[in-house]
Amino acid sequence: MNRDVLIQKWLDHDLNPQELEAFKQLEDYHDLITLDTHLKGFKAETVNTEAALESVWSSVSNTPQKSHKLLPTLSKIAAVLVICFGLYYYTTTLDQTVQTLASQHKSMVLPDASKVELNAMSTIKFNKSSWTNLRNVTLDGEAFFKVEKGETFDVNTNMGTVRVLGTQFNVKQRPHYFEVTCYEGKVSVHTDTKNTTLLPGDSFLIIDGNYIATEKENAPLPSWVNHNSTFKSIPYREVIAEFERQYNVSIQFENLDASQKFTGSFTHNDIEIALKSITLPLQLKYSKTDHIIRLKRE
Repeated sequence: MNRDVLIQKWLDHDLNPQELEAFKQLEDYHDLITLDTHLKGFKAETVNTEAALESVWSSVSNTPQKSHKLLPTLSKIAAVLVICFGLYYYTTTLDQTVQTLASQHKSMVLPDASKVELNAMSTIKFNKSSWTNLRNVTLDGEAFFKVEKGETFDVNTNMGTVRVLGTQFNVKQRPHYFEVTCYEGKVSVHTDTKNTTLLPGDSFLIIDGNYIATEKENAPLPSWVNHNSTFKSIPYREVIAEFERQYNVSIQFENLDASQKFTGSFTHNDIEIALKSITLPLQLKYSKTDHIIRLKRE
């Protein structure tokens, strides 16, 4: 078989037993194996393409009489090496993203052992490679955090930033809605509307750009972690939106003021009971067709 074909198949790890024996008979077989050993010694974490190329060429410096035969092969190896290292470096420095779908909750552990519970239709992003120096996550949706003590821990949303050292807190960021509740430790909240510090039981709430004073929170955890959504004088549209997220349905309504306040809760485990919980207090009727629910006045 042609020498170049044998070398190419060796590079592709595609030699059959007969071809492998033919490959071993090549006059520069030992040089190629030595070169391969050098290449395997590289560490992808410290990418330096120029140094990598220099090492490739220097690895055959002791056999100058054969180097002219190796030049095409070395060029291929060097190109593959640089591309692989580049791809490895690029993929390992990307942000990691975790998402949940409608009616889905997800638990995760961050690189410092901090724990996160992600509510339905939420997204969290973080960078594992820089985590030691920068504990920083980006949240779109709702999540409950149990943060290990250490350097500053930031939760960034498009409506504000939550900063802690080590604590337990819940962040809910939805369109026109931003809420932070501290369950343990101390939490600082920074928004365009207001900056404040929360102690256990304190909440911070902004709806439609307006700061809303809230009552003390006595529960040890946010209700959604235990598969219930609880509301205290919250616009009904937010209740409907949360119901849609938890049950993967679309709710339509007529002759209904969606800005009216609602106090109550609904379970995430039984849609019939949940529907009664959000309709009976407002004297509403409902009907279901596939994934569409229609609400109307009685």
